[in-house]
Amino acid sequence: MASLIDCLIEDLTNENDGYEKLLSLSNEKTSAIVSGNIEKLQEIFTREQKLIEEVDVYEKKRQEDVKDICNVLRLPYEEIKVEHIVQILEKKAKEHDALQNIYLKLKRTLSQLTAANENNKLLLKESMDMIQFELDLARNSVLKPQTGNYGRTAYEEQEITGAT
Repeated sequence: MASLIDCLIEDLTNENDGYEKLLSLSNEKTSAIVSGNIEKLQEIFTREQKLIEEVDVYEKKRQEDVKDICNVLRLPYEEIKVEHIVQILEKKAKEHDALQNIYLKLKRTLSQLTAANENNKLLLKESMDMIQFELDLARNSVLKPQTGNYGRTAYEEQEITGAT
């Protein structure tokens, strides 16, 4: 059982390390979004995809670890989470403390990553809104004013001026 817990702790540690790298990339992404550096964003997205694949491997290992622990303890895998295993290990201080520490660390890292991604999402939306505004402004600058565009039948006739 102890070796299963050690494997779980190791996989959670590796998973947390991957998420910390993703957090660092998210912070880089924020800078790239603010500066409008599209090339940097593309490079970050490529690196991010590779990291996500790495983290996914550790996530699958973690799920297998939890499944193995559930088999040993004869617990239903579908209902058990890492926090439940932490509670079960309360009488084994060493394993309990190590597992609880990495679990809480992973939880904090994921919370920070979620906040950074939400911030990036808002920044991207604002950038897109600004681009749309600039496109609308440019499009409207080439149209004649809306007040004088009515023909004899009172229907609007949009004409494009020669302005660019």
